[in-house]
Formats: sequence, structure tokens, C-alpha cells
Amino acid sequence: MRTRLALALVALLALLAAAAGMQSASAFTSVPTGAPARPAPPATPDPSLTDHQLTYAAGPLDNPDKGLAVYYNAGTDQNTGYPHSITWSYFPLSAVMTNAGDCTALDWTPVEKMLNETASYGNTAAIRFYLDYPSGNPTNGMPACWNGKVPTNNDTYWGTQSPDYNNAFLLSSLQQFIGQFGAKYDGDPRIGFIQMGLIGYWGEWHTWPENGTGGQPDFMATDANAALIVNAFANAFHTTKIEVRYPTSGGGAANNLDVGYHDDSFCYREGTPLAGVTLPQSMGGADYSQLQYALNEGVENKWITDSMGGEVRPEIQGTAFNTWSTGANGSDDDMKACIEAEHTTWKLDQGSTSYSPTDPEVGAAVRAMGYDLTVPDAYYKNTVSGTASIGVKISNDGVAPFYHPWTVRLGLKDSTGKVVKTWNTSWDLRQVMPLKIRAFPDWNVGADPTYLPFGYPQYFNTSVDTSSVTAGSYQLVMDVVNPLSAVSSSAKSLRFANAAQNADGWLGLGAINVGAGGGDTTAPSAPTGLAVSGTTAGSASLTWTASTDNVGVTGYDVYRGSTKVGSTAGTGYTDTGLSASTAYSYTVDAYDAAGNTSARSGPVTATTQAGGGSSSSYEAEASANTLTGTAVVAACGGCSGGQKVGYLGNGATVAFHNVAGGSGGATQVTVAYTTAVARTFQISANGGTPVSVSVTPTADWQTTATTTVTLPLNAGSANTVTIANPTDWAPDIDRITVGAGAGGSTAGSFEAEASANTLTGTAVVAACGGCSGGQKVGYLGNGATVTFHSVAGGSGGAKQVTVAYTTAVARSFQISANGGTPVSVSVGPTADWQTTATTTVTLSLNAGSANTVTIANPTGWAPDIDRITV
Repeated sequence: MRTRLALALVALLALLAAAAGMQSASAFTSVPTGAPARPAPPATPDPSLTDHQLTYAAGPLDNPDKGLAVYYNAGTDQNTGYPHSITWSYFPLSAVMTNAGDCTALDWTPVEKMLNETASYGNTAAIRFYLDYPSGNPTNGMPACWNGKVPTNNDTYWGTQSPDYNNAFLLSSLQQFIGQFGAKYDGDPRIGFIQMGLIGYWGEWHTWPENGTGGQPDFMATDANAALIVNAFANAFHTTKIEVRYPTSGGGAANNLDVGYHDDSFCYREGTPLAGVTLPQSMGGADYSQLQYALNEGVENKWITDSMGGEVRPEIQGTAFNTWSTGANGSDDDMKACIEAEHTTWKLDQGSTSYSPTDPEVGAAVRAMGYDLTVPDAYYKNTVSGTASIGVKISNDGVAPFYHPWTVRLGLKDSTGKVVKTWNTSWDLRQVMPLKIRAFPDWNVGADPTYLPFGYPQYFNTSVDTSSVTAGSYQLVMDVVNPLSAVSSSAKSLRFANAAQNADGWLGLGAINVGAGGGDTTAPSAPTGLAVSGTTAGSASLTWTASTDNVGVTGYDVYRGSTKVGSTAGTGYTDTGLSASTAYSYTVDAYDAAGNTSARSGPVTATTQAGGGSSSSYEAEASANTLTGTAVVAACGGCSGGQKVGYLGNGATVAFHNVAGGSGGATQVTVAYTTAVARTFQISANGGTPVSVSVTPTADWQTTATTTVTLPLNAGSANTVTIANPTDWAPDIDRITVGAGAGGSTAGSFEAEASANTLTGTAVVAACGGCSGGQKVGYLGNGATVTFHSVAGGSGGAKQVTVAYTTAVARSFQISANGGTPVSVSVGPTADWQTTATTTVTLSLNAGSANTVTIANPTGWAPDIDRITV
């Protein structure tokens, strides 16, 4: 009687809460189905701040709330075996609902014991309650207070008694329990993830084989009743991440709530013929697979807001990660595809206790899971006083975002390594989305694997007050506060994939001087007399007149367009790695030892020479290239363009397109690479027989070396050069240079935003994250035009001109050469105003490099223009 009265009161309180507008399920923004649009690009760094480039290093394997988890085993060392940060445990509901006369009287002692022990090792817990555990101990998790109130079903297959999940008393009692569960533990830093559990065998929201098929009874809760449990969890937990088994659970009740999923048969294949139970049908999966359900429900992008947990299927634990680079094998499905398509956050894998921490396959998979954050750049003046501006770029090479609003701090370390000052920021790491995502074949955007650009290196900026800091030299540092540190000194810090990441959780951003106030605040004068002193097909040399300063000029930063390409202490600089027959705009500024930066010089345009008998260079990170597999653009301080392509090999490739082969034939191709260990790669032209190359280690991952091979290139500029290693990792690639011996002329690219161009009317240079130079020319048409000058036409005649454009709506434009008859072109919409596409026309150009090409639309709006390539 007392129990029924308590449950009635709970129901009454729920009704009163609804009437009073009390807190219910967390607000949730539905995720898109199909290929998701890229988030808005971030702000650009403050140009007055000095760019301090940080070196990449592989991130840790036990970053918090991601990667692999192991079972809780009371009294044993949780930090043995493969590195991890999550410990997982089941609890029978009867373990906490212990009072036979009162279902509302809960004893949390067993949960507290597990949470405290787990926290003492610096780990967070993932937990689930169950009622029916075939072959478990105990198998029956039903509390004694349900006796005589909840009937059971005889499970002849598993040999257990399964509760009637549609029983009104059971449903009411579970909703009351979930409310108390949330009131006790929502936001508890000791818990990383809570799986809904409670319903079905093992709390996995199914009752196979008693599921109403094959003549079997159906022991499962109806969708309507299961949805009551889903909503109870969503109402009770607003901070701690919760997960339900399937996108179809409760008739898809969780799909518009702040709830993730857990795949407990992860990356397994079964049946005849073998079919995956994680991957969708389009990737070799069964019609009942986890991701097929997600596609059917339109929630394949739920990872953008919610975690994806679960368990590696027990039968393949110990071997599952062997398929990371080889693809599916027997019952082991393609682990790389499983992680990338599901956007896996974490997985229980008790077999991981036997994995080697140095196993490269497991390491690559674990680092890909969830977030993998790196800081390529920090922005601040070398000497500050009073209020100082600090900025950082943060990139995510993982498959999912970081899901928690943890506090990011900046700090100062003195010469002894002691943190003497900290500042909290408002930076939200949840904004740092994966740089690329794997497309489902169902999206029809390319053959699998196709990778789409998604996130950006996210720029954050804040101001800090240094007025209370003693003048002197410090290390500027940054960390992320794990809330678990408030209850456990062993809490594992979130660590970045950087060489300057310290074991104490602080990431070194670089040296900084703090003045006593009233120091040098005068910027140098702007450099003058910027001129082009020489060009080749792949480089431009600059000189300028020295700046002046009240104390002294320390150096100069050189910019190609809006991108800084280098720094120098002198008054000259050579920019390399350029394309032949291409116009580039340069400016220079000066800086002093106090971090004061001058205004930019006036611009100058350098046009590289035609390819002819000299060399042409092609950057690996160029947006026109095709990257497959794990290949990704990464910062590289020692590389020609400040970037490289890494994670090549094991099926991942980079293909350079539109490589000029002159008159064709055997051509020397020089590959600039970086690798801290000996590696091999294969290089081929136009799909031909690859040449195998072995290279010795460079000094580190930021220092380049070169090796030269001979490849047969076709005449003209339509060659493709591909670098790969099908069976192992390849070195990171900076660029290739196609040497002398390729006669004729090479293709040239001309940026729309180049300062040498003429803009009329409303035409304006605008930022563009997906454009080749980071900029484009917009508001063209209705009389506004852009004219490209000094366009190289080789020996003259009919030339193909490819126009790269962006437009979110269908538009048209006219293109003409040297004031001749314009060619009219209509183009369809691109994905958004930051995504480019190309169209090619034939124009008659004059011999030499004095051609002009004009893009216009006299009667309507034209697309925005990124560049043209002749």
C-alpha cells in the first residue's frame, strides 16, 4: 500500500510539474539527414597578433570520455592493460531498490563504491541498470518490492524469468526510479555515460528470440511503453550524456531528444552470406544493422550532438582492430569504416586488456574515436602588459566532437614550471567539429570511401589582464579543466595532439614576456619599396626598404594574399612552391621585440614564369587535390606552404591533379616529404605502374627532405600523380616538383582576389573557407565585374579556361578575353557560399602573358568567383 501511494504521488507530482512548466527533456536541435552542411566558418585570427606555430605529436590513448572501456572488477588496478579512461559496469535494479516494502527507498551504496573506486584511478564510469540478465549473476534483477505486482514470462531459450515490460506497475516504478536516479547523479563528474538499460535482455532493449517472430512470443515492451522510459531518462538527465540501444527504440522516441545510441554488437558480421550488424546495407551491412536503422530513421548525423557508445561484439574482441587497414575479414567487419560511419565515441572491449599499447592499428582506431584535438597555432604578442589579447586555433582530427562544456583556461608558467597565473575563458570546445566526415553511399556524393570537408580549425580569442603579474619571462600555457579533478587528484586531463603537451595537462603555447606596464608600445613603421626582384616557374623573390622603430626592428612577416608564408630578419624573401604562370599578391609587415606589429606595406604582384624547361611545384595540401582514407591536411612549420598531407598509406592516398607534363615523356618528379621514421611509398602517373620508393627518417615531422623519381607524363596539363602505400604507412607529403624535360607550357591559376585584378561596381573581396586562397570575389553581376590581368596564353589560340565559383543558387555569367565576344555560362548551385565547383569554357587567348579575362553579368547576379585556371 505504501509503495502504491508513493507511486501515485510521483505521478501526481509529474502532472503538477508539467502544469507548472517545470524542467523537462533538454532542448534539442534536430540534426539533418543526408550530407550535412558545413558549420559556419570561424573568425579569422587578429592580424596584429604574432602567429606561434605549434608542432603536432600523436595524442594520448587515454584521453577522458573516449576510446576503449573495460569492465569494473572491484579491488583490481583499473589502469593496467591498454590505456583507457572509462570503466564500465552493470547493476541489477535489485541492488539499489532493496526495501521489499518500499520501492522508493533506494540504497546507492554499490553504485557509490564503484564510482569512488573508478574515480580514484582518474577514470569515469559508464553504467547501466538491468532487470533480466541471461547467464548473469544475478540473472534476475527485479526488486523484491515488485513481488506479486509484476508478472513474469518464462524464457525457455535463456532459462530466465523475464518481467512483463508492459505491466503498469513496472512502468510506473521504473519512471519513479529514473527520476530519483537523475536527481542523484545528473552532472556527477564521476560518470561519463549512462546507458538507459532496464528494458529487455541485458538491458539492451530487445528480447530475442522472444520477439514475436518465428512463432515465438513477444516479451518486449510496446513502442508506446518503451517511449515512456526514454522520455523519463531525457527528463531526468540534462548534463550527463545518456544513450539508448537503437535509433528505433521506443518507436524512435529518442531521435528528437538529447540522447545518443550504444551499439552493443559493434563491427561484427554474421549470417550467410556474412553481413555487418553495424554498417548499413550500402556498406555491406544487414537490413537490421545499427546504421541502417539510423538511416531509416533519418538520424545518421545524431553524432553531431550526442555520443555513440556501446561494445565491440564479444566474439571479435581481441581481433577486431586487425581490420583497421585491411578491411573486413570473416566475422570482423571493416573497423575503420565502422568507426568513421558511426562516429564512434567509445566502446567497451574487455579484450583490450591484452592489446599492446604500441599496436599501430589499435592506436589509429582509438585516436580516431571521439575527439582528437590539436592546436596548430597560438596568436599573441611576444611582449604584453595590462590587457593582452590571446588567440588559438584548435582542430579536430577525430570522428566526433567533444561533448562537454568543460572550462578552457590560459595560464603562465614561470622558469621553474610553476603555474603562477590562470584565466578562465568562455571558449566552447563543443564547437570544434571533425575536419572531415565519411559519406554514406546512400547520400550519392561519391563512391565509398568519400570524405567531405566538415569542421574547420576553430579560432578562439580572449583578453586577459596581466596587470597583477610580476614583470618577466614566462611560458604561456592552456589547459582544459576536467570536473573529475574536483573529487579525484588522479583525474586524467584532456590532452592535445601537440609536442608541447605536458603530462600535467598544460599545453605550452610559447614564450611570452610580461612587462611592468608603460613599456614599448610603439609599432615599427610600415615597410616601403616592396618590389619583385625575380621569379621562376615555382618561386618569387621580394625585396623592400627597412622599417624604423623607436627601439629596433626584430623581423618581417611576408604575406601571400592574406596568408603568412614566412618571416625573416632581413629585407628580402623568396616564396617557393608556387604554380607556373600565376599572379600572386604580396605584402610585408614589421615587428619588434615587444610584439608590436606595423601596418602592412603596399601590395606588389609577382607573376611566375611559364613552365617551359624549368620546374613547377604542386602543394600536397592544394584544395584541387583528392585525399582518400585517413589522409588529412596538417600544419607543418618546415613545409613550403606551412602545411602538408599526413596519415597517408594503409589505403589512404593523395592525388595531384592538373600536373603539367609539357610535351610529355619521361620526366623527373621530386617529392618533398617529412617522416620521423623510415617509410616507403608508391608514386604513379595517370594510373600507370607505380614506382616504389624507400626514404630514411628526417629530423622530425616538421623537417623536410626530397627524393626524385622518373615518371612518364602525358603532354599538356591533365596529368594526375598519386602517392600511396597500400600495406603500410607512408611519409607525410609536402609537395611535388615536376622538373625540366617537360617541354611546352604549363597551366596557370589566377586568384580572383589578387590585387592586380580590377574590380568594378559592387564587386568585393570576401573570405571563403573553401576557396583556394581563403578568399573570393563576390557581389558580381548587375554591372559589377572582375578582370584578371597578365593571364598567360602560351603560344596563343583556343585555350580551356576553368572557372572555380561558389553560389548557393543557380546563376549565370559571361566570360570574355581581351574585350572579345563573351561566352555565356549557366551554373547550378553549390552546397553553400563556401563550397566551390568548376566549369570550363574555351577562350581565344593571345600569345604571351598580357591577356585579360573578364567575368560579368550585365543583367543579373553572377556567382562568386574563386579563381580561373588556364
